[in-house]
Amino acid sequence: MSSLIFLIPIALILGGVALAAFFWTLNNGQYEDMEGAGHRIFIDDQDETISKP
Repeated sequence: MSSLIFLIPIALILGGVALAAFFWTLNNGQYEDMEGAGHRIFIDDQDETISKP
């Protein structure tokens, strides 16, 4: 039971850090373009050339 005195505050602190990190990503626009990364795979890069030996 004495270990709960240390584990509960540590769990609350880690949960608070995770929540703060999530809100930080929301404010910085990480979730603005959810479909862009999926469509970017289909765009061909014209700069890349494949040279055959």
